[in-house]
Amino acid sequence: MKFLIIAQDLRAWGTSEGIVSRSFLAKLRIAYPQSIIDVVYLKQEDSDDQLELLPVDSINECVLDLKIPFFTKWVNKIYWRLFYISLIRTHIHRLYGSYIAKIDHLEYDHIFIRSAGTGHETILGSKDLPILKKAIVNFHDPYPLFWYPGSETPLTNLELFKLKEMFEVISQSKTCMSSASLMSEDLQSLYGCRKKFYNLPHQYDASVFDLSDVSTVLKKNKKILISYHGAIQFGRDVNVILDAYKELVDNNHLYKENTEFVLRLKGIDIKELETKYAKIPNIIILNMSSFSNSCNEQMHEADINIILENGPICCNILVGKAPFLAAVEKPILSISPERSEMRRIITDNQYIASCTDKEEIKQKLENFIVNRMNSDEAVYPFGDYFSDENFKKMLDKILFESNKQ
Repeated sequence: MKFLIIAQDLRAWGTSEGIVSRSFLAKLRIAYPQSIIDVVYLKQEDSDDQLELLPVDSINECVLDLKIPFFTKWVNKIYWRLFYISLIRTHIHRLYGSYIAKIDHLEYDHIFIRSAGTGHETILGSKDLPILKKAIVNFHDPYPLFWYPGSETPLTNLELFKLKEMFEVISQSKTCMSSASLMSEDLQSLYGCRKKFYNLPHQYDASVFDLSDVSTVLKKNKKILISYHGAIQFGRDVNVILDAYKELVDNNHLYKENTEFVLRLKGIDIKELETKYAKIPNIIILNMSSFSNSCNEQMHEADINIILENGPICCNILVGKAPFLAAVEKPILSISPERSEMRRIITDNQYIASCTDKEEIKQKLENFIVNRMNSDEAVYPFGDYFSDENFKKMLDKILFESNKQ
């Protein structure tokens, strides 16, 4: 079989989509070792993305010049207010489309168009192109931004016109998929189409990353290290778990002497957090480090890893770090809303705590601390959900069942 993947982000650092797209290519090669895998990489700036590590047959790398003409920017100031269509977005989508239109798509058996970020430029750039009839469109995030859980974007006429534009793309595509079962259900309902949205979860494969850099790894100073690495956005509340941990160390000398909580954060005022927890030396708040250093910290130094889902009511996305933490085989505590993807894929309730219940978080975190002090055996919070076998099973369903639609 011949596969074509149109990717928007294959970076090996600083981005969840880059990490999961690279891993998708590795898992695709494992699932179909004799297949031909070609990649068209449409990126917005020049960068060294270690593409030589990807197990594909070819990569056509294109750096797009997204500079908006002055006239377009000037006219757009009035145009979008009158017609609820952004000329800037239209210009960018046409630029992506001009590259996608050059692809000889007829020679491929299966085509994937992968999005990145909340703009979905690769998907929207393919609108009205013949390639869409053969394309499996992958949603990394919901679209438009108003429907992203935790988003504070208002519902404007501009957002509604974005919805209409994406509906046309979905209608023209072969089929659609997302990384979370909840997101697939929500998007299928949102766009009101009879076309099924499939679920293919994020993946992680160490073979497509260079993890040799350990220059900024923070070595643990106490017996138990609790770790959170990630962005604070879309309703993720880091304070609730820090408050729970603070009460544990304040009330138990054993925890104070033997545990520490290290957080590497972005998207938040770190100094404000540092001030709030300044009297708790067990809490260490740092900026994000490189992907290699972050991985090594969570793999080799951390004893308990934390997941923060979007909130506070719903999280219909699969957080990008979940497959990586599954591969680490250490205890995780997912701080989750009532309706969440983590609650669907983690079957053991000890690994989940409500994002609004500090007492539950404290109780489950304490259980992990006590257990980890006595044992460092491997654990499998996600079961076989991220296994190669399950990936192929879910992928085959998309590839072959969608042909019958």
